[in-house]
Amino acid sequence: MEVKVLDINGKETGRTVTLSDSVFAIEPNKHAVYLDVKQYLANQRQGTHKAKERAEVTGSTRKIKKQKGTGTARAGSVKNPLFKGGGTVFGPRPRSYSFKLNKGLKRLARKSALALKAKESNLIVVENFEFEAPSTKNFINVLKALGLENKKSLFVLGDTNKNVYLSSRNLKGSNVVTTSELNTYNVLHSNSLVLLEGALEGIEENLSK
Repeated sequence: MEVKVLDINGKETGRTVTLSDSVFAIEPNKHAVYLDVKQYLANQRQGTHKAKERAEVTGSTRKIKKQKGTGTARAGSVKNPLFKGGGTVFGPRPRSYSFKLNKGLKRLARKSALALKAKESNLIVVENFEFEAPSTKNFINVLKALGLENKKSLFVLGDTNKNVYLSSRNLKGSNVVTTSELNTYNVLHSNSLVLLEGALEGIEENLSK
């Protein structure tokens, strides 16, 4: 599929690029996308939750009343889960929520996410650009020129560009990554995907294996 190349002023350069059909024109696999996003979100969880159980609650171990003859249920400890201040039954414990996915499935999920953006016409190809120094104002001007100032956007660079990254860091709705950092969640979490020309080769090389 062919896509027009824009400059940072949002104007057509008169050039087009051909995107690989094996990456950007496949039939999206929604289940693969679901699993990859689920893994990404699970990996963000710290898993440090903890509730004290009966054996961990501070309190006397003395039997609080006799076993029989009280007319109520038997009770042996103030740490009983039925009492206020008692331990928690089967409470949360520290754990890892991460799980493994095959590389092939994760690759399919990323291709599916890119194909969805292309299918929805939310994919823009921009010629390579740089800033002489970090400037949020310059980055905002790029967003306005591309019509993305009020949308969540993901810029994908071919190589690390510190000035462009620092220029976007203060903007809540924009994210800048390199081809090696591209993941399914970031692609789907953005309204528009902006690919720099220098990133296309890296993306297709990584996902065409």
